[in-house]
Amino acid sequence: MRTDNYQHHDYYLVDELLSEEHKLIRDTVRAWVKKEVSPIIEEACQKATFHKPWIKGLAEIGAFGPFIPQEYGGAGLDYIAYGIMMQELERGDSGVRSTASVQGSLVMYPIYAFGSEEQKRKYLPKLAKGELMGCFGLTEPDYGSNPAGMITRIEDKGDYYLLNGAKMWISNAPFADIAVVWAKDDNGEIRGVIVERGMEGFTTPETHGKWSLRASATGELVFDNVKVPKENVLPNIKGLKGPLSCLNSARYGIAWGAIGAALDCYDSALRYSKERIQFGKPIGAFQLQQKKLAEMITEITKAQLLAWRLGVLKNENRATPAQISMAKRNNVAMALNIAREARQIHGGMGITGEYPIMRHMMNLESVITYEGTHDIHLLITGLDITGLNAFN
Repeated sequence: MRTDNYQHHDYYLVDELLSEEHKLIRDTVRAWVKKEVSPIIEEACQKATFHKPWIKGLAEIGAFGPFIPQEYGGAGLDYIAYGIMMQELERGDSGVRSTASVQGSLVMYPIYAFGSEEQKRKYLPKLAKGELMGCFGLTEPDYGSNPAGMITRIEDKGDYYLLNGAKMWISNAPFADIAVVWAKDDNGEIRGVIVERGMEGFTTPETHGKWSLRASATGELVFDNVKVPKENVLPNIKGLKGPLSCLNSARYGIAWGAIGAALDCYDSALRYSKERIQFGKPIGAFQLQQKKLAEMITEITKAQLLAWRLGVLKNENRATPAQISMAKRNNVAMALNIAREARQIHGGMGITGEYPIMRHMMNLESVITYEGTHDIHLLITGLDITGLNAFN
């Protein structure tokens, strides 16, 4: 088991911008990660297994939908608190953060924002407690960056809808109790439906052979004439705005989460640079290593300030989708670059499970693609600043 010696790095004193509650939440999540995730995460990744007991722990620290109001089982926290949680979880592992992010932003959020009062009461408290686990079905085998082209369909049969189609690259799918699925109705409009495990014709085959997010459960959602009760349709949303608003919430959490992965790589590289002796002195005394470390903490600091400002705008309900895209794109790319530089500082030891570097690097190769690819987010910013649509 690897000992977690992580120490937080805050070069610009961003902590002074946080409330005491924020810092208490951060310390709580960090302590849980150090105790429950770090000692076994390397083994979990090597074996490509999701550690089911993490679900209970994530629920206990309030990581499932912390921004959901207390009347529906959430903690009623602000978005900076949510971001801090995601940062600390991803500092442990991107797969652990993905589990919480999907549950909160992609399952609980749409039920809260677009569901009926009955749906909120039925699902949200149990999702918050981890008694139910959920997943989000948008991406299809032939439609990833272009979700509007989806071919999954719900057909009105009078008393129920008949659901047919498939979704892929779905986090939490293998063990999810419910799935929030987006499909086109008879009019070609995109609707959200809640599909429950046990419905005939609904299967969730697991995806194997991943080199990334190996401690996260990934699978497909297959619908073969699944009868979905009409009361399981989200009544308060139609069109692509529904799933995209969910992705905005998830992307916001990723913008914070990636900082955690970067901090863990930087922390490990800094410590290693002081301990590893070559040519009679620590490698951290050499100019090229100091250049790497100085650039790492500079980029982390910029990302911290970007995420904090975005959190303020989010709390004020002023954060735009394009602003969220910019933060997601910048911070994930930053983290991936830092992971690669940290691997260089660690030398050959950087590829072993004794250090977290390669695990973070492989995970971030997925994070830079999901919830909108690196290039798609660039075009979202381009559209926002020019008013010219490069997607068509």
